[in-house]
Amino acid sequence: MKKHHTIIIAGAGGIAEAVGLLLMEWSEVPPTLFIGDRTHSKAKKVAHWIEEGTTKRCSVNGFHLAEKSLTEEMAAILRQGDIILDCLPGSQAPRIAQFAKDFNLHYANLTEYVSETEEIMALAKDAKTGFVLQTGLAPGYIDLLANALFQQFCRDFGVDKVDKLEMKVGALTNHAVAPHYYGFTWSPVGVATEYLKETIVIRDFKKTILPSLSEKATIIIDGIAYEEDLTSGGAADLPDALLGKVRSLDYKTLRHQGHYAWVQEQLTTLGNTSDAIKTLQEKMEAVIPHIEDDKIVLYAAVEGKDAAGILRRREIAKCILPQKVGKHQLRAIQTTTAAPLAQAAQLLLETPHSGVVLQSQIDPVQFLNGNYIVHVYGKL
Repeated sequence: MKKHHTIIIAGAGGIAEAVGLLLMEWSEVPPTLFIGDRTHSKAKKVAHWIEEGTTKRCSVNGFHLAEKSLTEEMAAILRQGDIILDCLPGSQAPRIAQFAKDFNLHYANLTEYVSETEEIMALAKDAKTGFVLQTGLAPGYIDLLANALFQQFCRDFGVDKVDKLEMKVGALTNHAVAPHYYGFTWSPVGVATEYLKETIVIRDFKKTILPSLSEKATIIIDGIAYEEDLTSGGAADLPDALLGKVRSLDYKTLRHQGHYAWVQEQLTTLGNTSDAIKTLQEKMEAVIPHIEDDKIVLYAAVEGKDAAGILRRREIAKCILPQKVGKHQLRAIQTTTAAPLAQAAQLLLETPHSGVVLQSQIDPVQFLNGNYIVHVYGKL
């Protein structure tokens, strides 16, 4: 940030604490922060953690963010704010977005949930402030990276259509053991949700819906073999934005080999449960440990024929490890998710925007070379 702003962070989990610390450490002018959570003590704990971890002079305040009501304290804080950064579960996103609209605040969120995103798009279409949606890692960074690749490919090779646009991201542990070959580095409910909700893709130039986990394959990135499969939400709005321009477009989640076979075994035992996501989450959490040491592997590629009919392919792959920010060590999932959210905050606060801003509507080169992004991902 080049100017002082008052920023409200909804939620007090790992991403909330990370984005708060990034904003303090990497802004030219540190903001005033308010951290809100349904558990007041947790919000205060995160506020104190940011204060302890930053090398800058700062003002960070924790407050009680009621689950259903709007308290007088909440209203007073919302009236002071310039933007809400929504780090709560996706089911809460429409409610927090409504607060932003009601109190004339900018808003940015992380969720890959499709129906909630559509609900926010409807309520924010006539808003005077800007609403950047799905601006984390996936959806978020990976979509901008893929869009940048697509645009550069078309310019360089004199075409306006391509055959394939691929996006793949894995939040992974450095080691994986049988039978699940996995460790939780982020929200278990998020993992269960992306495995079970349908995914939007482009096939033969047409947008269509496919079941998640229905196209498993193997890919080698930097000499390491990973499994990939379709999961929900990661493509953001690119299936709409690039409709008719790409023959095949999809988002897949990367995993260590053997994981998806284990997941399929769990799915066969779900039966006709009324809440499959919760049941799968419980099955996974019963045997899969939470692991702090993590890495993010991401890959984007575009493939098609150039103007002379020669088949071409452009690829970008990155492996991002934990990173020290200020006085704290952050996990890779924290920095890679929080950096695009902080960049979106600067976009809204320091350039004119109103209404909904989707991933395809952001200048990818400018955004991906922004201050917060480059600290984590390097330059495009």
